[in-house]
Amino acid sequence: METVFNEEFCTKLEFRICRELEKSEDPELKGFWCDGVSWFPNESQLTKKYVNDKRKIETKAWIGKTGQTEFRAIIHFGKSALSKYAKSTDLTKSIPELEAQTEWINIDLSKNLIEIQLD
Repeated sequence: METVFNEEFCTKLEFRICRELEKSEDPELKGFWCDGVSWFPNESQLTKKYVNDKRKIETKAWIGKTGQTEFRAIIHFGKSALSKYAKSTDLTKSIPELEAQTEWINIDLSKNLIEIQLD
């Protein structure tokens, strides 16, 4: 299934998460980095109807001091991301900029969970 939730998007997201982790002031996240976000979630999640109804895609990300700890990744779609997904246009534009003032990433180390909020 061809979709805008693809390798290019997940690679850009991985690099943005790395940059965010680099500048994090959270002592628990010191030295953490991201070694990938899977663009292979359960395929039924990639339908436009699913994304429009649920406003999220669940997949995996590898994060930690070695970048090898598997985390459950929930990627939440904001209005802009939903619109881009529905139109099959470039989703990378909905990844918040580095200087974004919003808390767009939430990492729960006790649950190995990362939640990401796209614009």
